[in-house]
Amino acid sequence: MVARFPIADVWHNGAVTSPLVSIVGREIPQAEGVRGEAFGAGRRYSEAVARAGGTPVIVPPLDFTDSSLDRLVAACDALVLHGGGDVNPVRYGQEPTAPQLYGVNDRHDDVELAVVAAFWRADKPILAICRGIQILNVALGGTLVQHLTVPGHTKEFHPVSLDADSRLARAIGTERPSRCHSYHHQALERVATELRVVGRHDDGTIEAVEAIDRRWVVGVQWHPEDSADVDAEQQRLFDHLIVASR
Repeated sequence: MVARFPIADVWHNGAVTSPLVSIVGREIPQAEGVRGEAFGAGRRYSEAVARAGGTPVIVPPLDFTDSSLDRLVAACDALVLHGGGDVNPVRYGQEPTAPQLYGVNDRHDDVELAVVAAFWRADKPILAICRGIQILNVALGGTLVQHLTVPGHTKEFHPVSLDADSRLARAIGTERPSRCHSYHHQALERVATELRVVGRHDDGTIEAVEAIDRRWVVGVQWHPEDSADVDAEQQRLFDHLIVASR
């Protein structure tokens, strides 16, 4: 299924009419079609936002001044944090001890921690996915499991049990989504006090959190964008992000 980008709905008499959703990009050492190194973001995130009626805005991981970050938050209506390499353990007060750590990029950490803090202060909707839920937790003072010892979390579709009264269960439309696609080897350990756990894997691993005192901040450990084009439950996460941002 090819996502349609509703240009007519985005621009009307020179004004943006659909919510603008920031997606923080990544450094890409090798890319086709461009000269040299590049910035980019996973295509499926933007497609899911566009299907929901939002306008994705890919933000390169550059150092922000306070004023430029304020302008970004003022201009955009919501934030999506997507997957990627591991957060540097020093960010949550630990030494790197797991040999399985990969993709640590301090620039990515710097930018995402700053962007999360700014959108959090502004009380604008956030959907944090995979690495995103981890950076959200770290930004708020939580810690991570550097490497999971239980199987079933990499290239696996699995069910998740959600709290019935959670924003997430209401968004997806069920307390037991059956096909959540995971691709991770870390997870939340100590959960930040500003978040509450609302979803777990059958083995007890934390799979979802949401903010206690914000309008709409949801984090999921799985990748809803991977199957959102064919799975209405997963697409509804993006749909509700856009509803919350209007």
